[in-house]
Amino acid sequence: MKASGTLQEYKVVGRCLPTPKCHTLPLYHMRIFAPNHVVAKSRFWYFVSQLKKMKKSSGEIVYCGQVFDKSPLRVKNFGIWLRYDSRSDMGARHRARAHSIQIMKVEEIAASKCRRPAVKQFHDSKIKFPLSHRVLRHQHKPRFTTKRPNTFF
Repeated sequence: MKASGTLQEYKVVGRCLPTPKCHTLPLYHMRIFAPNHVVAKSRFWYFVSQLKKMKKSSGEIVYCGQVFDKSPLRVKNFGIWLRYDSRSDMGARHRARAHSIQIMKVEEIAASKCRRPAVKQFHDSKIKFPLSHRVLRHQHKPRFTTKRPNTFF
């Protein structure tokens, strides 16, 4: 899996193919984080084959859809639990390939549960940010002028 950029959340539902003996088979659904739906389906088969006696040739995907945020304009704190597959790597290295990282759980965290001061400093309801070095784009002004632009307001 090549994860260059943002990962989207997908809900993938699959099951074993029905046989003449057994018609009603259980559905397995997973929350997968992947760059696109093709990789999400592939990761689903990777995880399901580890957990159940089921593989792509003897199964089918019933549903694969992207999960969108219900309130994208609200600021939230997230906690991410992940697992890192390492064979001969040093513990202090902060770089890993995308296929060796498994996101186990992503959960919204309340502001009172946050611990790091770098995150806590933004939990102020009256927070203000300065608009420093604003560069005004003059579309209808002359290209060459004798006055310097003022970017400090």
